[in-house]
Amino acid sequence: MLIPICSAEDAAIYFDKLGSKLHSAGNYTEALSYFNSSLDYNSSYADAWTHKGDILRVLKGYNSSLEAYSQATKLDARKDAAWSGMTETYRAKKDYANASTTAAKATELSPKNKGYWLREGQLLQMQGLFEESVPKYDGALALDPNYKDALYGKAVSVMALGDASFAVVLLDAVLAADAKNKAACNAKGLALESQGMYQEALAAYERALQIDPKWKAPQVNKMHALCALGKNSQAIEIFLKV
Repeated sequence: MLIPICSAEDAAIYFDKLGSKLHSAGNYTEALSYFNSSLDYNSSYADAWTHKGDILRVLKGYNSSLEAYSQATKLDARKDAAWSGMTETYRAKKDYANASTTAAKATELSPKNKGYWLREGQLLQMQGLFEESVPKYDGALALDPNYKDALYGKAVSVMALGDASFAVVLLDAVLAADAKNKAACNAKGLALESQGMYQEALAAYERALQIDPKWKAPQVNKMHALCALGKNSQAIEIFLKV
């Protein structure tokens, strides 16, 4: 088959584009072969290294994926897609400390990407670094004040830091944007319960269960709130079911 190319650089771009199309179609193994062909023509092509890293991550070749992304960033330190892919690979490996480091680099390179700010907040939160996560959620909210995922993430962190009343405000904002957000309902119940507002907490848990009657978390939380209200028989009914 004749390939319409006139240089090694053109060939690298050509095979990279073919690989990207196959990636989009879910043909990962063949896509990987095209990315390798691209790099055979031009081993300094950072895009192909990045795309190779993406494929290897999907195929769960995490160490090889990190090597590909690392090569991409060595060739082009400003390639945020490579830093972002590296972050997702570290997250898949549950290496949240390294994931936070590379996520910060991606955000630094693309500060207008609200998803990058959100991801930083989530990664810090997963490490129990609640205070450090709040400014990251704020970075996302500065770009989109109604970003419900960032509002929810910040609510969880401020609740962990002891400000349950502010958490309720944030969770109400989430629910104003998405009335069927069961996670926000459940979290609101926890925030209310931590303030001794057990009846209000029960209403929040009930709302979560209306959205998803089979979800265990609000059932257990409802049981605890009922116990706090001295409604032990109702609590035991739930206990025997969950």
